[in-house]
Amino acid sequence: MNRLYDMIVIGGGPAGLTAGLYAGRAKLDTLIIEKSVPGGQITVTNEIVNYPGIIETTGTKYGETLKQQALNFGVEFLLDEVIDMDFSNDIKVIRTKSGEYHALAVVIATGASPRKLGFPGEKEYEGRGVAYCATCDGEFFTGMDVFVIGAGFAAAEEAIFLTRFARKVTVIAREPEFTCAKSIAEKVLSHPKIEVKFNTEILEATGDVQLRQAKFINNVTKEITDFKAADGESFGIFIFVGYAPQSKLFENHIEIDKFGFIPTDEDMMTNIPGVFAAGDIRPKKLRQVVTAVSDGAEAAFNIEKYIVELREKLGIHKEETQIEKTSKVEEKTQEFLDSHLKEQLAEVVKRFDSPIELVVIKDTNEQSSEMYSIAKEISSVSDKLRLSSYNLGENLELENKIKLNKVPTIAILDKDGNYSGIKYATMPGGHELNSFILAMYNVAGPGQKISEDTLSKIQSIKKNIDIKIGISLSCTKCPDTVQAAQRVAIENDNIQVEIIDVFSFKDFKDKHQIMSVPAMVVNDEKVYFGSKSIEEVLESIL
Repeated sequence: MNRLYDMIVIGGGPAGLTAGLYAGRAKLDTLIIEKSVPGGQITVTNEIVNYPGIIETTGTKYGETLKQQALNFGVEFLLDEVIDMDFSNDIKVIRTKSGEYHALAVVIATGASPRKLGFPGEKEYEGRGVAYCATCDGEFFTGMDVFVIGAGFAAAEEAIFLTRFARKVTVIAREPEFTCAKSIAEKVLSHPKIEVKFNTEILEATGDVQLRQAKFINNVTKEITDFKAADGESFGIFIFVGYAPQSKLFENHIEIDKFGFIPTDEDMMTNIPGVFAAGDIRPKKLRQVVTAVSDGAEAAFNIEKYIVELREKLGIHKEETQIEKTSKVEEKTQEFLDSHLKEQLAEVVKRFDSPIELVVIKDTNEQSSEMYSIAKEISSVSDKLRLSSYNLGENLELENKIKLNKVPTIAILDKDGNYSGIKYATMPGGHELNSFILAMYNVAGPGQKISEDTLSKIQSIKKNIDIKIGISLSCTKCPDTVQAAQRVAIENDNIQVEIIDVFSFKDFKDKHQIMSVPAMVVNDEKVYFGSKSIEEVLESIL
């Protein structure tokens, strides 16, 4: 029989993590399911300065801290994607790509994703100059002109962040003034590298392989202006015009309003008893971290009461957990994997059907030493993880087998020493650590479940396909594409995937004119940008 959780949280942003933290502290058996990295959209924010009690931090650090707090109270985390659910009974069922999970209550905290404007050229130049994440893609526009579309907090904040890289930042706002707090608006207006054009909208963006020209209109005077990049140059357009709720998955399961948000009562409960919603997925006037964590705390508080009554109704006795739940914060170490990560990795490796081998091909540079140290630390958690390393040219047979073309590289071999089709020309850290762990799990087996139809499509591919995925370790969108492509490669020997840090290998970035990540390059010819699922990867290579 499946384990029965008190609460399952779908989504690991501030609302979901806070709900988990409060539930864990109340000794509720809690599982948080997140398909990417802890923190959600907040991880793309470089600077948080308006959260009470915190002078300044980054979105990534804030997300990691919240996750650590939840872990300290015994909350479990699952890196997986929810694909279906059943809310029709008292015991709720959540189905993911890897399994089925049961709970007495569910919190939906899937948040929202950046909206697109739909102007001519937006779709065509996504990844070639049009972007939605300054933290992920800002560095690509070093020394260039950049336009920021929007008048809200995100637009103002990211405009300031982009001045670190851009020659000049021009804010294009259709409103007559900023809609964010006056303090941040004044910082933008007074910044020497920023120009602001109010009552202005973008009409189109054009170019060749990259952006070369954009057209704007003043919505009051109707005057049209053109911007043309200097000969041989390109420019960037970053769009920050609000967020669309991520609620499509829950259609036909709960009530969703005409805007795509999930209505709740003051207890955060939806129209289905036992199903709660928190954070930006709810209709609200203010969408900030502080309101998201408030929702999460409120949901967990009310779920505690709800579960007591439901257990009594169903006659289900709660067994006392033996997991120590404490708010004690561990001292930081210089190790790549902290104690909690080592414990989690060890638990994953216990489930391996067979041992695997990590092979590092290294040179004499610092990056090679660092990659070997990381691989050594990862392999130390279990004897199911074997490690071998070779200096460049020391094992030519192996180099040919894995089609080595960049150093350092870490490749994954199966139990028989066969190349899995997965290699990393980057440190498997940052947001890609989970991707690397999942790759090992899928090579060793049993692996993440995929449908028979999808598996049939993968195995029907008879031609050789080489996939290179350009990433940066700060990219929050990259893991989806990396994990999807890896899953495909593991199921078909004709497909190979290499993960490349575009800022470590600028020749790769320049060759394919990459201005956004993730960038999936197929057979060194076609380039596809943006986060992709397994199905979307297959569409690109079939």
